[in-house]
Amino acid sequence: MSLVDVRLFGRDGETARGALGMVVRRSLGRQFEWLWAAFAVSTFGTWLAFDAFPLTAILVLHAGPTEVSMLAAAGLAVGAAVAVPLGPWVEFRRKRPVMVAMDLTRFAAVMSVPAAFVFGWLSFAQLLVVSVIVGAADIAFRAASGACLKALVRREDLLVANGRFESTTWTATAIGPPLGGAAIGLFGPVTTVAANAVSYLFSAVGIRAIGGKEPHPVRTGAPRLRVGDLLEGWRYILTHPALRPLFFNTVLVNGLIMATSPLVAVLMLGRLGFAPWQYGLAFGAPCVGGLIGSRLARRLVARFGQHRVMLTAGALRACWSLGLAFIRPGAGGIVLVIAVQFGLVACMGVFNPVFATYRLEQTATDRVARTLSAWSVTSNATIAALTALWGLLAGVAGPRTAIAIAGLLILTTPLLLPRHDRTSQHERELTQSHT
Repeated sequence: MSLVDVRLFGRDGETARGALGMVVRRSLGRQFEWLWAAFAVSTFGTWLAFDAFPLTAILVLHAGPTEVSMLAAAGLAVGAAVAVPLGPWVEFRRKRPVMVAMDLTRFAAVMSVPAAFVFGWLSFAQLLVVSVIVGAADIAFRAASGACLKALVRREDLLVANGRFESTTWTATAIGPPLGGAAIGLFGPVTTVAANAVSYLFSAVGIRAIGGKEPHPVRTGAPRLRVGDLLEGWRYILTHPALRPLFFNTVLVNGLIMATSPLVAVLMLGRLGFAPWQYGLAFGAPCVGGLIGSRLARRLVARFGQHRVMLTAGALRACWSLGLAFIRPGAGGIVLVIAVQFGLVACMGVFNPVFATYRLEQTATDRVARTLSAWSVTSNATIAALTALWGLLAGVAGPRTAIAIAGLLILTTPLLLPRHDRTSQHERELTQSHT
């Protein structure tokens, strides 16, 4: 399921407010607190059900590795394709009703799995359909939630808000999978699927509780959806001097990391003989690094500036993945994985909220939903394609070689990061184009 903007501390007044925020935790308002609560319950539900569909396919339907890989790739690829028209559709509607609708859609789709299991009707085809529906709804929800956050939170508080979301994500990542594994062992394979479905329902309640009036977006131009609207998100990203390099950087980094994830599992659980609990420990414990990084992000920006922190953390997060190609059996292998993952997620914990804030601030208000939707569609499609490609590569050269090649490619991704802060230049160009 992550996941997602102009300089926050570029002027002395903003820097002072950022420094004060480090000492005194300030409230971002009741409406943000409800949005945060909805995000938290949904995120914990998602991570509680981590890998629940593949486990259900394996344990209940006795699916093989090809079917499990198809399930993972199809949900991302087809869901991304289905979500293409959702970006402009979301853009011109009130965002909170869209978020509630997507939560209810995900609740109904995911809850159908335990319901079918109880009656003995569950099939692999149903898991595929539910994966596609959830994948598309995820993209629409993220697009709407980014626009909603920008409307609810003041510009100088965006980094604080994104930092809290990031901390919540890493906390859920560390706690959810072990609890989910225990729940599956005690109560059966679809227990966490049901819990995840209920979390979407609670999320919808939280979003509904935000309250207040949300103005209906005013659309200029043709009242109906046009082909140009479908492409506007990509056009905006690719013509934006600051967003374009970040787009290619984040899509490639995320794609390569996720493409090697199943290969690391095959290497550790198969050839190297690690027990499942050791595998879970190796990837669960380092999530503390993500929590630490997300807590440090605001302090680092206040001291060094947004662009420098984003560039440095973005470069450092590329330096770790290659180490996974050198895993060996025994305690030394576990220590290596924990060290590599801790460094990676700590850098991501700093980078992600700063990047998400920068992206929101750089995106015009009437382009947020389409831009975030295009970003998510591309990221999901890239992950699906690279996962399939690296699976083939591992079949030819072995998982360790495939992991090493991905690690070497990730080392080149800092070249795609923006070397200079082009915010002021782009803002001047936009001002001139509107005068």
